[in-house]
Amino acid sequence: MGRVVILGVFVADTAYRADRMPRMGETIMGTAFALGPGGKGSNQAVAAARAGAATYFISRLGRDDFGKLAMDTWAAAGVHPHITEVPDSYTGAAHIFVENASGDNAIIIAPGAGALIGPEDLDAQAALIGQADVFVTQLEQPMDAAMRGLQIARDAGVRTVLNPAPAAPLPDGMLELCDFVTPNETECEALTGVTVSTADDAETACRVLHDKGVDTPIITMGEQGAYLWGHGLVPAITAGPVVETTGAGDAFNGGFAAALADGKTPAEATLYGCATAGISVTRPGTAPSMPDRAEVEALVARHR
Repeated sequence: MGRVVILGVFVADTAYRADRMPRMGETIMGTAFALGPGGKGSNQAVAAARAGAATYFISRLGRDDFGKLAMDTWAAAGVHPHITEVPDSYTGAAHIFVENASGDNAIIIAPGAGALIGPEDLDAQAALIGQADVFVTQLEQPMDAAMRGLQIARDAGVRTVLNPAPAAPLPDGMLELCDFVTPNETECEALTGVTVSTADDAETACRVLHDKGVDTPIITMGEQGAYLWGHGLVPAITAGPVVETTGAGDAFNGGFAAALADGKTPAEATLYGCATAGISVTRPGTAPSMPDRAEVEALVARHR
């Protein structure tokens, strides 16, 4: 088993389904509600652990029911939490709107204790990060914490993955610390100024990211798949009818990191990421939708 260390936040997802998004000042009737575990980093940790990696998660939680939900979620998935508890804050929460017809989503996040993660949390876990095969972070926690994690990992010779979500301006030098950067089309445009809708667009955007210091950019392109710099488009893998796209990017990143930590090539790891995401969108929820290693390997084998 490869070792993956992930920095990120946990939020409790409150998911509402309806035929459309309400307009400002309007109230509409929904068709379903669910409460479950979420947060990009936490979702990625669950996906990586279920995909077979020894997975360690660095974060902060409040001392509340949502914090207990986080710990229960990680225990069920086999994630090893390295958590600082903040009694005078709260565990994060997210409002998720899911459109019935398409499964597309819109999200508001209140990170709570996750917003208090700082460089000191990463310094405290430097030995853990240094023992990893892959270190992953996103941008839901403060930027200086993500930057410090990448620096520690790079100094230790650990492969680094930045999922630049949600999109935000990056500090100077951050991309140069990244072996892999995995934006979606929207996040990629924010980073590069290139609108991505085709493989040729993705090639252009990847060149911009590479010139900015990223060793191997990867652009996730939804139903098209993922564009891997130096390789080309890795097509999406369909596992069944799409139920919900929430967490698909997290599934990709967790599956990709687990495969990379297991010694697979970037092309093979990208394929595993696509398979993980392909299965996840056929199921409701975020963390509960993450497939296990056997499911991913079986889907990959059918599509080689």
